[in-house]
Amino acid sequence: MPQAKTVLIVDDSRVSRLMARQYIISLHADWIVEEAGTGEESLVKSRHVRPDLILMDVNMPGMGGIAAAEQLRREFPDLPISLLTANVQSATREKAEALGIGFVEKPITEARIARLLSPLEAPRP
Repeated sequence: MPQAKTVLIVDDSRVSRLMARQYIISLHADWIVEEAGTGEESLVKSRHVRPDLILMDVNMPGMGGIAAAEQLRREFPDLPISLLTANVQSATREKAEALGIGFVEKPITEARIARLLSPLEAPRP
């Protein structure tokens, strides 16, 4: 049986975090879903829970998602991070690509969440 994964959802919107959590749990009831409301909180949580995937909003009070993702990328070079954002400007996409992180447009849907989770579902050799 595959090991349960941990996903960290980082978004200042409680509603967005709740929707993403519900979609993840509906697809994988045994997975652990952690939440952070700010970029700063995502750094602390990542060090403690060691997520298998981070879903990161871009526009948040304090440290935004891009700055948090840059710091997380330095600390955890192999950690999958994906921006999940309504900020669809090409500069944001280019920055995500330069950092080697994913980019998914909001609104959050079950299909988009499923796509983000699919790499974690593959059995490791």
